[in-house]
Amino acid sequence: MNRSYPPAIRTLFLLAPALALATGPAHALQLHQGEIDGQRKGGVTRYLGIPYAGAPVGEHRWRASLPAPSWSGTLHADHFAANCQQAPAPKAFRAWTSEYLIEGPISEDCLYLNVWSPAGGDVSGAKVATALPVLVWIHGGGFTSGGATVPVYDGQALAAKGVVAVSINYRLGVYGFLSHAALRGENPEHASGNYGLLDQIAALRWVRENIAAFGGDPQRVTLAGQSAGAASVHDLIASPLAHGLFQRAIAESGSGMGGALQDGDASDAVGARLLAKAGVADVAALRKLPAAQLDAAAAGLSFRPNIDGRVLPDPSFEGRNTNDVPMLTGLTADEGSSMSPTYGQATPASFAAALAQRYGALAPAFARAYPAASTEQAGASAKQLVRDRGLASTWQWAKTRMATSPQPIYLYYFTHVEPGPEAQRYGAFHSSEIPYVFATLDRAERPFSAQDRALSRTIGQYWVNWISSGDPNGPGLPAWPRLRPDAARMLEIGTHSQARPILPQEKLSLFERTIVQGGRLGLFSQD
Repeated sequence: MNRSYPPAIRTLFLLAPALALATGPAHALQLHQGEIDGQRKGGVTRYLGIPYAGAPVGEHRWRASLPAPSWSGTLHADHFAANCQQAPAPKAFRAWTSEYLIEGPISEDCLYLNVWSPAGGDVSGAKVATALPVLVWIHGGGFTSGGATVPVYDGQALAAKGVVAVSINYRLGVYGFLSHAALRGENPEHASGNYGLLDQIAALRWVRENIAAFGGDPQRVTLAGQSAGAASVHDLIASPLAHGLFQRAIAESGSGMGGALQDGDASDAVGARLLAKAGVADVAALRKLPAAQLDAAAAGLSFRPNIDGRVLPDPSFEGRNTNDVPMLTGLTADEGSSMSPTYGQATPASFAAALAQRYGALAPAFARAYPAASTEQAGASAKQLVRDRGLASTWQWAKTRMATSPQPIYLYYFTHVEPGPEAQRYGAFHSSEIPYVFATLDRAERPFSAQDRALSRTIGQYWVNWISSGDPNGPGLPAWPRLRPDAARMLEIGTHSQARPILPQEKLSLFERTIVQGGRLGLFSQD
């Protein structure tokens, strides 16, 4: 599909020579909170560590996000704020080398965001005339880890392509998702938990009020995230509190793949176990515990979003589409490779047993579709089954959504193997598309080739087109078909990017026979 670029992008192309020479301090901007300046490099100005809500500490633990603080003078937004409280990050583990992990300190005082803008300040007397599209990025990490300091999330390259890029922190783990009957009693709407989602909503409200100062269009906001960030995108699509705060969405590794949300009673039960483990009588005492002591008590417990009646009031699928926006979504080919140490490993006997346990009476049909006559074939079939189950689950989610929404869905499947440690073992692992989207390959010490960089330009342009117009297609790109109920086709993004069927119809039909009403095929828990 061929079409021209949006006016704002064309304006940036004209400004590119001047922008490329611009380096040094940026002119100050006036926000609702006060004056702010940043750092300009290569035509992009970055503003790091901007507070979008008050510090959720002391008596404000487990309360809704506080209003953003104001300041006098000029805030020098030249470094990242602390990541939200979590276990210390390793230097690397499994497929994830250091560029996928947070940098810097952790703290409960963490509700800050970062902005990269090609329109920040006066550049040789030229200013971008048209408000630019905005991307708000929500990091992954299983709702327990991660942060905006992860190197592959750097928004410099996306901003250079004409996007105002925003990355945010939000409360994690016990700090972000503790639910308890006493907390419900404090709340006039009898809700508790989901404080991390309330933080995300507060950040979106901050964007609506302030992004125009950075050259962004508050009516062209794309909400995007990966893994737990993608789950958050779906949660905010469901939340009435986020209504009108974004116009498009991107969910990377998260549509139809995760587990169901907990109900309030189950979440409250986890909260009750936390009090018992911490050895305190009530939430008031729990609020006074030092972070290290609270972290120790929370170890082994799961804190995630729940149906609280306020942020997430409706557990039905129809209720999960409160904010009906166009969706770009997909997954990587080897989502499970870093989740399971036995990924792609099986014997004929172990594979047959796994099929019997999971699929019962349908196991013989799956055995015919995924043969396992030898150990080598069993391993290959075990890997392919996980891949296909992820695709089928995403298709099932999309079919259900298309039955209630006229908004477009574009589905991708990222199959490129990123070079690096044990590349063949991990394949196109969970989150490996991110440095290609953000064009942050240089943040890693991996042997990237010209092919990697060309792929990054391709996938990055798809994302920029989507953020700009709601259609990923553009000049020079392989056509990406819109998903339709009668056409299960997606875009494979890899060595040879091209449109293809999601799965052969016989496999789709087989997977559909395994789905119970209201359930999901599932690939891994929602992380």
